[in-house]
Amino acid sequence: MAKKTRRPKAGQRKSARTKTVVKPARARAKADVAAAHAAVPQWTNAQITEAFRRFKAANPEPKGELEHINPFTLLVAVVLSAQATDAGVNKATPALFAAADTPEKMAALGEARVRDMIKTIGLFRTKAKNVIALSHILVEQHGGHVPRSRDALEALPGVGRKTANVVLNIAFGEPTIAVDTHIFRVANRTGLAPGKTVRAVEDKLERVVPAEFKRDAHHWLILHGRYVCKARKPDCPQCVIRDLCAYRYKTA
Repeated sequence: MAKKTRRPKAGQRKSARTKTVVKPARARAKADVAAAHAAVPQWTNAQITEAFRRFKAANPEPKGELEHINPFTLLVAVVLSAQATDAGVNKATPALFAAADTPEKMAALGEARVRDMIKTIGLFRTKAKNVIALSHILVEQHGGHVPRSRDALEALPGVGRKTANVVLNIAFGEPTIAVDTHIFRVANRTGLAPGKTVRAVEDKLERVVPAEFKRDAHHWLILHGRYVCKARKPDCPQCVIRDLCAYRYKTA
């Protein structure tokens, strides 16, 4: 008796390339929920090394997308980017940084003026207050310079661990990894570094990313999550680590 061919269920379709059933958006969403609870198997060291080798081959010198002039303007840009897009921040900061590219100039500009210049960014009132407050602290306690200490950075208004990691990495070349929503998703969805919390993912990435790739790992993972391993529908055909990825419901 001939074996019956199993047909895809309603809402499913077959991938011509892989001959596997490609799940619809609802199934992918459920898979992402499971992934966010660290339910995806952890990659081996060999897989991790191979993934970063490919990231480097595709983009040898990755850069952050927040526009800035110096460590101070980088710090301000990252503070402004909380719960906002880099693109949105980049539209507001050229005029702001032209007027104030040092803590002294920013403090002199005043909260009301800063607030007016960044009003297109979400939470602009609170952010303007924090930018002025941190500018005063930098002038009064750090000689007008951005400190290279994590503790000193996190003591500034509006600066948390993620912001401190970005500044340490980009401004000072430290091999820190700032886990945002993109990196959290990529680490859990693929199996690179599953973790139930942002800090758990950061700690695991610190342990498993090879030293030779750690300086740029932050950028590669953010860019991958932003443009390829997207939240609603990952662009799996364009993914350089597709064959390594443990995500069950790849797109075709």
